[in-house]
Amino acid sequence: MRTPLSTYRLQIRPSFTLFDAAELVPYLQDLGVDWVYLSPILTAEPGSDHGYDVVDPTAVDPARGGAEGLKALSDAAHAAGMGVLVDIVPNHMGVATPAQNAWWWSLLKEGRGSRYAEAFDVDWDAAGGKLRLPVLGDGDNELEQLKLVNDELHYYDNRYPVAQGTASEGDSAVDVHARQHYELVNWRRADNELNYRRFFGVNTLAGIRVEEPWVFDESHAEIKRWFDEGLVDGLRIDHPDGLADPKGYLARLRKLTGGAYILVEKILEPGEKLPRNWETEGTTGYDALADIDRLFADPAGEATLTDMVPVEPYADMIHGTKRGISDQLLHSEVQRLVRLLPADSGLDPETAADALAELLACFPVYRSYLPDGAEYLTEAVITATVHRPDLAAALTTLGGLLNPLKPGETKDVSLQALGELAVRFQQTSGMVMAKGVEDTAFYRYSRLTSLNEVGADPAHFAVTPSDLHSRMLHRQLEQPAAMTALTTHDTKRSEDTRARISVLSEIPGEWSKTFTALESAAPMGDVPMANLLWQAIVGAWPLSRERAHAYAEKASREASSSTAWTAPNAGFEERMHAAVDAAFDNPEVTARIEGLVERILSAGYSNSLSAKLLQLTMPGVPDVYKGTEFWDRSLVD
Repeated sequence: MRTPLSTYRLQIRPSFTLFDAAELVPYLQDLGVDWVYLSPILTAEPGSDHGYDVVDPTAVDPARGGAEGLKALSDAAHAAGMGVLVDIVPNHMGVATPAQNAWWWSLLKEGRGSRYAEAFDVDWDAAGGKLRLPVLGDGDNELEQLKLVNDELHYYDNRYPVAQGTASEGDSAVDVHARQHYELVNWRRADNELNYRRFFGVNTLAGIRVEEPWVFDESHAEIKRWFDEGLVDGLRIDHPDGLADPKGYLARLRKLTGGAYILVEKILEPGEKLPRNWETEGTTGYDALADIDRLFADPAGEATLTDMVPVEPYADMIHGTKRGISDQLLHSEVQRLVRLLPADSGLDPETAADALAELLACFPVYRSYLPDGAEYLTEAVITATVHRPDLAAALTTLGGLLNPLKPGETKDVSLQALGELAVRFQQTSGMVMAKGVEDTAFYRYSRLTSLNEVGADPAHFAVTPSDLHSRMLHRQLEQPAAMTALTTHDTKRSEDTRARISVLSEIPGEWSKTFTALESAAPMGDVPMANLLWQAIVGAWPLSRERAHAYAEKASREASSSTAWTAPNAGFEERMHAAVDAAFDNPEVTARIEGLVERILSAGYSNSLSAKLLQLTMPGVPDVYKGTEFWDRSLVD
């Protein structure tokens, strides 16, 4: 196996193609990069900049340079003695534009009769044999907006297929729609009534079943070509937690690639280790990021920063946010688990849904991988029983159903032996953790936001140098070829923004006074959110007004404390945007921000350079995200 010494992540998109990347190789070689690391390059939704919405897994995206572009980049990199690492997406496909995805189009047109019915993860029985598509707006009689055009149903600019023999001359579009294998429904019904697995809460990303051998083979045929022809040297696997059988998938992938270098985008909770026997060199490095960030947080500032903005304890907060996700955004997944309960379980649907949601809220890690991680389910049952003693009997029953293995059983078992209920619960727990913690609690718990990063625990404030040395020793012994990262396409704040924010822990009293003055001059009415937003502005200053407003909107709606994506609070958002404007228009507020930034500027630079030095020299394979060899004070998305 060829293993990189370092990598450099490039976002391949229509505006920066594989040909452009090939031209960058001499610069990257001069920089000292060992491997080029590419974002997903298979054919994605038209106009997609991220590439995680693959619509055709059989070809390199023509808009990203196509097969010729990959060959050009591969040749340039290999001629320079460099390797090529590519990000792939086995969990889901993009379905926003059905006509672009031949697999999805076939499924909609032919229903269970389509050969791709087995490829997508659909619960047909939940909706009378139809696939629910949550695309209709909130207007009255939205179905009346349908038009029958050239053997297709059109809803505004959206196109859907018509099954053979279901449309006759004179039929209305509404009548034809009623005969299809799919049902267009209001978008708000997705959270409770969706009957296909999606990526987290994204309706336009539909889960596929790579555990089926032919689905794996067809969705990985192009990837196999890359290795057969020596174009690519390694792979980064997106979201393995969504797969029914991550361990089996990685074993098949290792064989397909001829034993290539493989990394997994896996979030490990503090103290958690990768499952045994996974055929991977390790994670993409969020665990390393968390350790490094905490070295630059001054523990002496913890108490003052904690007292500044009183919020509930972090453990209580994430229990509440995860429970909220289980009851709302991902309730359709909970309902699917309920439908899988055996008839003789003795649980009525309402009690079962309540108990399952509580278990998901109490699950301590992203997921278990039975038989590995069985203790996490036991822990969740105990914790959930403490929270909800009225559900004790139901939780005990579920504990047995969700882990059908014998006590102490450690040998690997098949998916069939585990049963669909146990497998699907494992797939669901990670979704709830990601949405409840990363995308909700991280926007509410604003004590020191440089610590609110994917793969980290914001309640854990600092590590000492000796702690870090110990962790690096374990890293060298356990996963020396795993990646380390400081900035990725998923980080909430870039490394330099976090490095500057961490300085606030060294001057907590000054930050407290500055924040009080800012909140007094431009009150938002949500103190924890105000703390998060002012830290972001200070950390990224100078930033454009447009960027500050966009970030404020995203952060506040993700937090969903004072406003939300599905129900924006106009009054709060008006005050929030007024506060952002004050940063640019109110001389007193601008002076406060610029004065503090000037105060912490050089310390922030020192933190940034020190963190980068640590990352480049610590055990593991350091990844440099595009442009972060220069100062980069970006924010999420």
